[in-house]
Amino acid sequence: MDLKVTVIQSDLHWENVDENLAMFSKKIDAISEPTDIIVLPEMFNTGFSMHSEELAETMKGKTVAWMKETAKGADAVIVGSLIIEEHNKYYNRLVWVQPDGDFYTYDKRHLFRMGDEHLSFSAGEKRLIVNYKGWRFCPMICYDLRFPVWARNSFKTETPSYDCLIYVANWPEARKQPWSKLLEARAIENQCYVIGANRIGEDGNGIPCSGNSVIIDPKGETLTNIPEDKNYTETVNLSLEELNSFREIFPVTKDGDDFEIIH
Repeated sequence: MDLKVTVIQSDLHWENVDENLAMFSKKIDAISEPTDIIVLPEMFNTGFSMHSEELAETMKGKTVAWMKETAKGADAVIVGSLIIEEHNKYYNRLVWVQPDGDFYTYDKRHLFRMGDEHLSFSAGEKRLIVNYKGWRFCPMICYDLRFPVWARNSFKTETPSYDCLIYVANWPEARKQPWSKLLEARAIENQCYVIGANRIGEDGNGIPCSGNSVIIDPKGETLTNIPEDKNYTETVNLSLEELNSFREIFPVTKDGDDFEIIH
């Protein structure tokens, strides 16, 4: 089955939830063709802020409610991360919300030490695999991209554990080359599609991000034409038939190491 995925590359209003939600509502309303999944950047409602106590919401808060309403109205999955408080801990939590209201969550495993994220947030412990419309998705967050073992596709069974990796990010412009190269590497080594949705603009700490959002196929080829440093929305068709055909023709997963990873 084919699936359409939309990436929204956008500047963010620093620590202003209402302005960001209003902005993304307009961008989503402006999508000109039907789509199945809409991917937003990391901490899309606040920017990459370490003010976790001041900005945290709960899973019953404003932003998750907006995601549910927007997913239903757009008839598409909405996925992005935000600051969530739960049991007196704070998480950089990715939320995957489906049009029927069902949702799944993933807490960022690898906290960005160089930005003191580990001082403001608790790390997640489990990966998330979502089954949707015949596809298996593994969504992750920004710095997770640097840890290939965490993203490793299953080599233990005939069927790999996922078909598409998603990374939502606030990845700095100064390290845009590693961003692009690592996304390509994750696609090639895991024989999967990879989606990277990154913000643009300067955050409240004066750190610029250039976007470089992309969708990559299992051969490492880029399927998008998203310009750097531009607010931009692009929708791409992904083919499960082509993915499975490539895996059959070039079955590297059958020769991979045997290992266990927590799901």
